[in-house]
Amino acid sequence: MKYRLATALLLVGCSSAPQPASAPGPVEPAAELAASESEAHRFDARLSLYDYPFEVKTYAFEGQSQKLEMAYMDVAPAEANGKTVLLLHGKNFSAAYWVDTINALTAEGYRVIAPDQIGFGKSSKPEHYQFTFHALATNTLNLLDELGVADVSVVGHSMGGMLATRIALMYPERTRQLVLVNPIGLEDWKLKVPYTPVETWYENELDKTPEKVRAYMKASYFDGNWKPEYDRLAEIQTGWTEGPEYERIAWVSALTYDMIFTQPVVYEFGNVAAPTLLIIGDRDRTALGKNLVSEELAATMGLYGELGKRTQAAIPNSELVELAGIGHIPQAEAWPEYIAALTEFLAE
Repeated sequence: MKYRLATALLLVGCSSAPQPASAPGPVEPAAELAASESEAHRFDARLSLYDYPFEVKTYAFEGQSQKLEMAYMDVAPAEANGKTVLLLHGKNFSAAYWVDTINALTAEGYRVIAPDQIGFGKSSKPEHYQFTFHALATNTLNLLDELGVADVSVVGHSMGGMLATRIALMYPERTRQLVLVNPIGLEDWKLKVPYTPVETWYENELDKTPEKVRAYMKASYFDGNWKPEYDRLAEIQTGWTEGPEYERIAWVSALTYDMIFTQPVVYEFGNVAAPTLLIIGDRDRTALGKNLVSEELAATMGLYGELGKRTQAAIPNSELVELAGIGHIPQAEAWPEYIAALTEFLAE
């Protein structure tokens, strides 16, 4: 069963004479229009008609003097083990891409909560919002309070790893375990990349096309090795570039780029108290602003084979699982190794 935040009434045109069942007539203009509108709303700012794998609920609250809604999936296991896992998505993704992880963890008895952060996925896209990891962490913990969840194992991928780390630092008593899956923020890009104003990030976002989105993911996430099945990981980002509200999406994306660039967590790894697992694909080359520096300098950034080891040494009570030849998204490229490492750690 697929679920959506909203449903639409599709208007279907009718011809004046019935068509034989074996030879349907041409699509009427009204039906074409309805189909076009449906596709447009599939990639509007809230992904109104975009299917998520589980029921999507909304947590409504007021933040920074505006009404906001955080979309989330709260998936219960058939046989509960009493533990809850919080899944935090990356910048260029939504909670929907956690589907396989959710299925695997609920099969092991975990309750799984997977939110879309404010500014992402099906959640609100406020154009006047001070995006900080502290704010996103607070929003997320307020959601857990609303759901009556006392503590969680926090799993963060990519940007979600930076947010997961911030949650662990802000709420150590609520963080049972911390799992970082190819997180960004393992280095301070400001040391090599000049500051980029939000307006410039916005212009860069507006320049994106479906082809450019896939090209970026291919080069950075998969180090040049793209497979057709990875298209689904790019679907939302590519769809948005051609959607009806892309200017809003691009502006909010620019604001979150600024958040990521200016709010490093790398200097605070030593303060993480929770038992921590790092799952690192060593072929990942993701680094913010790499395209803004020389090729020589860019070649020194996003070296996850080195960054993973350095981070494991910095975080007390941590362990590292390295995945040789794997890029930015181990859950897509190395599912058996990824899920084995994750479930073994969560069971400890």
